[in-house]
Amino acid sequence: MLKLRSVSKSAFTQSNDEFRALLKELRLSKGFTQADVAKMLGLPQSYVSKIETGERRMDFVETAAFCDAIGIDLAVFAKLFAERASRCEVAARRATKRGGF
Repeated sequence: MLKLRSVSKSAFTQSNDEFRALLKELRLSKGFTQADVAKMLGLPQSYVSKIETGERRMDFVETAAFCDAIGIDLAVFAKLFAERASRCEVAARRATKRGGF
């Protein structure tokens, strides 16, 4: 379980990177362009681009809308993200023990 208080800044950043990567991978796996998703959301293509590049963060409601637009169940997305975030947290702890952070 990802716990914010116990997550180093590096692991938190890695989790954000994984969040964005997962959104992009799922979008691409469904065959959608950024413009396609933006149109479904009623927003400019730059909105999706900024999310995927980390220029902009998404809140829960926006994440739910994004998942709905690309046809991914929010619970499935959450499970996939939790698995990735957990791996990031474990890797960060290992690096900290080795003096990496």
